[in-house]
Amino acid sequence: MKALSSWLVAGAMAAGLLAFSNVSASLAADPKGEVDVQVNMARILRLPSAASTVVIGNPAIADATIQDPETIVLTGKTFGHTNLIALDAVGNPIADLKVEVVAQQDNLVLIYNGLQRNSVSCTPECGPALMMGDDVDYLGQVAGSKSIVENAAE
Repeated sequence: MKALSSWLVAGAMAAGLLAFSNVSASLAADPKGEVDVQVNMARILRLPSAASTVVIGNPAIADATIQDPETIVLTGKTFGHTNLIALDAVGNPIADLKVEVVAQQDNLVLIYNGLQRNSVSCTPECGPALMMGDDVDYLGQVAGSKSIVENAAE
């Protein structure tokens, strides 16, 4: 009886993984399409075939790493547009995507003081957020504070 329940649990887990893989397929990269990712967030892209090289047009805007031959992790670094090209082992293009990195709108508050902008993330408590385009002095203070906290945690 114990063996039967183990098989039922294993079968249920396999069905769940299969259902999850079908959901993941919705994130499949259209080889000539467009994809968006939020700043400071990552997104999984599934490729139609195995890639050995991934090129980002402007690495200051986004970063991409090959998780496995058919999976790319795309990370938004700053606002803007760039492209992503995936090549197979012999250099043939698999995907050529336009990438747009967009601001995370949820819980982000922008505070303007003249031309200076400061970003605050309220999730649910409000605190400083490091965002491109913020006032340089503000970014320095936030980064310095972050370093102090990280060093104290070591």
